[in-house]
Amino acid sequence: MDDDTLNPTPTPEDEAVLELARTMLDAARQGDAATLLPLLDQGAPVNLRDGAGNSALMLAAYHGHSELVAELAARGADVDLLNDRGQSPLAGAAFKGDAAVARALLAAGADPSLGTPDARETARYFERAEIVALLDEVGGPDAA
Repeated sequence: MDDDTLNPTPTPEDEAVLELARTMLDAARQGDAATLLPLLDQGAPVNLRDGAGNSALMLAAYHGHSELVAELAARGADVDLLNDRGQSPLAGAAFKGDAAVARALLAAGADPSLGTPDARETARYFERAEIVALLDEVGGPDAA
């Protein structure tokens, strides 16, 4: 193999796709539903992930955008999609102490027992009493 095969020069189309992906992921981080949702409605992939495996839903959840989380879930985003570190969006909400995001994820069917550490472990470790209570309401094998 030559170097061009291993490191091909990006085409203008490649650059356009990369820019679209950056736009979508930045919109998720910023809670910019007006930018992100129309792109999804036009067929952009709802479970698009960044280089660390964070989906748009994960980024929206981590940055406290509960309404966007609900909209992404309604459009088919996987609420249990783990990032490359094995973290779930619900565990991210527990880490941040964001009960509104946790409620949105639970309403969309998020599983508190997924990920390493899982949402319950995270909520207990960081003493997020409100989130521990929400997760205990859901029940499951790890509920206290």
